[in-house]
Amino acid sequence: MVTRIRRIGVLTSGGDSPGFNPCVRAVVRMALYYGWEPWGIRRGYEGLLDGELGPLTSRSVSNIIGRGGTMLGASRSEAFQTPYGQREALRNLNERGIDALIVIGGDGSLRGAEAIDGAGIPTIGIPGTIENDICGTDVSIGVDTALNTALDAMDRIKDTASSHQQAFLVEMMGEKSGYLTLMAGIAGGAEMVCIPEMPFTLEDVAREVADSYVRGKKHCIITVAEGARPRTTEIAEYLQDRQKETGFGVRLSILGHIQRGGAPSAFDRFLGTRLGAAAVEHLHAGQRGVMVGMVEDEIVTTPLAEATACTRSLEEEYFELARMLAR
Repeated sequence: MVTRIRRIGVLTSGGDSPGFNPCVRAVVRMALYYGWEPWGIRRGYEGLLDGELGPLTSRSVSNIIGRGGTMLGASRSEAFQTPYGQREALRNLNERGIDALIVIGGDGSLRGAEAIDGAGIPTIGIPGTIENDICGTDVSIGVDTALNTALDAMDRIKDTASSHQQAFLVEMMGEKSGYLTLMAGIAGGAEMVCIPEMPFTLEDVAREVADSYVRGKKHCIITVAEGARPRTTEIAEYLQDRQKETGFGVRLSILGHIQRGGAPSAFDRFLGTRLGAAAVEHLHAGQRGVMVGMVEDEIVTTPLAEATACTRSLEEEYFELARMLAR
């Protein structure tokens, strides 16, 4: 039986990504197009538990398409992960007459969407994470902007590294996935990439730095994912103690949350808009319990259970490409 939808909720959850606002805008305006009443849920699942829900209009989402962050706010909610928390969330949705829900976020957010859909409220997920580790989509909202932000930082770091003939460790976000670090390494011309998916040792790093010096390079740039082992600080300390052996002094730059901020790129604005609109269209067609993603430039759906059951793996050929081009 297809649930008749009159009122639809939308929330952004977990870490924010550039492109969340264009996605929210598309959800709201597509809902209005179908004659539905869109409601925004503030601060993700935490706000849902606290009853922070309210109606949105077309004007509510005016002038947000080029803004970073998320107008709805986001959070990580441990309480929602409990049976009690999910019961309270369902109660708040039902009390407000929310007939369907769209969730924008990463792996944890999509698991929450799966739980709500399983409890009876039609829900569709949209992948938004700069780590790009969600199965069922080639790219998640925010990845392109975060990558370009990282590249801009790398270009600036390379200038000063060359001026002082130093090795720089550039740490990027990615506790479990090295996608952002690997792509930035290739596009930014790094001498080495250190990511969780590919094992390496401190000796490997020191050897690469020394080889770069011997080859006559003026700098040595190494991109490191925050989830890489050994940790970035361990690598820095190891290289610091071996400057005479490697030939380069060493500096550490942690990009941190600047990768999440800033205006979304044209690609992320378009991606967020496409996925937001598609999510509403699929709800209108009677679909539920799926994530909308983009594969080979086509909008596709993947059951939420499948999208959250695996982590998107890196193509090993890209890692080999980074290694070969570092000469």
